[in-house]
Amino acid sequence: MYQGGGSNSQGDGAVRVIDMRSDTITKPTPAMRQAMANADVGDDVLGEDPTVNALQEKAAKLLGMEAALFVPSGTMGNFCSIMAHCWERGSEMLLGDCAHIFIYEQGGSAQLGGIHPRTVRNKPDGTFDLEEVESKVRTSDPHLPITRLICVENTQNICGGRVLPLSFLKELRDLADKHKLAVHMDGARLMNAAAALNVPPSEILQYCDSVSMCLSKGLGAPVGSVIGGKKDFIARCVRLRKVLGGGMRQSGVLAAAGLLALTDGAARLHQDHDNARIIAEGIKRLDPSVLQIDLEAVQSNIIVFNLVSHAVTPNQFCEMLNTYDPKDDLDLNIRVSMSPTGFKRGIRCVTHLHITAEDAQLVLKKFRIVIDRVAGMLGESVDK
Repeated sequence: MYQGGGSNSQGDGAVRVIDMRSDTITKPTPAMRQAMANADVGDDVLGEDPTVNALQEKAAKLLGMEAALFVPSGTMGNFCSIMAHCWERGSEMLLGDCAHIFIYEQGGSAQLGGIHPRTVRNKPDGTFDLEEVESKVRTSDPHLPITRLICVENTQNICGGRVLPLSFLKELRDLADKHKLAVHMDGARLMNAAAALNVPPSEILQYCDSVSMCLSKGLGAPVGSVIGGKKDFIARCVRLRKVLGGGMRQSGVLAAAGLLALTDGAARLHQDHDNARIIAEGIKRLDPSVLQIDLEAVQSNIIVFNLVSHAVTPNQFCEMLNTYDPKDDLDLNIRVSMSPTGFKRGIRCVTHLHITAEDAQLVLKKFRIVIDRVAGMLGESVDK
């Protein structure tokens, strides 16, 4: 999914590489590196790492939760949360058919947790039909698994970084309460959702029992996620983290970067959203016979557009963006790295802390060059 990238730096001699495959490719800032070098540490498995404890306390307060837990990854954060809610093997969770938990986490809930996933159809805006959800809730029939949990994702990755409306989450909470179900949010990019809605994350999470939030995506930390929930829930997650091999001993070295991610990283997310908007609006002005984009769908730092020209495949288009031809006097000495989505000839790119407003303009210039080449393959004109 993420092959063929590079770093946001000068490479290939004087060729600049603008890597937009994901916001996971960022490197820690100088301030983070300094904080990591100076971190006060202890044995976190024994609960004695002061920097991890400070991160967990800060995260709990930010998320509006009783407690929080630092874990190595978002996948572990989601899995610990799901298991803590579905303590009884054979339990069932409901989640969207485009959910990261369902598609990209190797079916760990079933593979390792004995939890049955049952999907509902995600709408293009990342929500799902609550009537469909209610129709799939199962309780006491001995032939069926018992539904214990509903999972949502915010922002919704596959739907293009869409932000779930607060009104939807409130209705979902009411439905969950009606059937005595827990609600877990895969909040890998929760802080992007909060920035887009201009609300604190706790306002989003008032409708959820738990959350797993990544520090290593848009927030810029090199490693880690935090789980938030009630104290007894987090106590279960501590046990699950241990058995999964997530006890990291002197992990304050990593938590120090996470602390800065929650402050400095969160404060600058609007810049990523602004740059994503610049690129999306620029794509909209390009030749629609080659590329098309739904601007309404660009709500955070993820941009998904469709390659409608069949002169090249999405893979080939990405290769053209990621190639510099020094023999072409019209080419720019930059390479732009993006990824095909695998769905409907879509291509995905993500803004992050290494993408500047200047980079956004360079990306659009590279797009124009590549689109000229694609249009030329079909003898088309791009006087737009």
